[in-house]
Amino acid sequence: MGMGNLQRMAQQMQQEMLRIQTELEATKVDGSAGGGVVSATVTGKQELVSITIDPSVVDAEDVEMLQDLVVAAVNDALDASRRLAEQKMGALSALGGLGGLLGR
Repeated sequence: MGMGNLQRMAQQMQQEMLRIQTELEATKVDGSAGGGVVSATVTGKQELVSITIDPSVVDAEDVEMLQDLVVAAVNDALDASRRLAEQKMGALSALGGLGGLLGR
């Protein structure tokens, strides 16, 4: 494979990476806990955007349960975000990985 081809492939991969990153920044995914009483929204770049808590689970006597639900909802959303990023980045593999030069 000639250097010209390698450079073209590298440029193509870089452009595709930028496109995917831009797409992930704009994409929002949700996670929830407690049957949906707590939900979290994160971006495809794994930045927390919002948390929604159903008032029915707010109990001053059991703050620990609410904290656990918030953590579970955020983790669920982050997991969905990671899966989305992995799926989108998998498209780069289809470009050939620079003929194995990127460790593929």
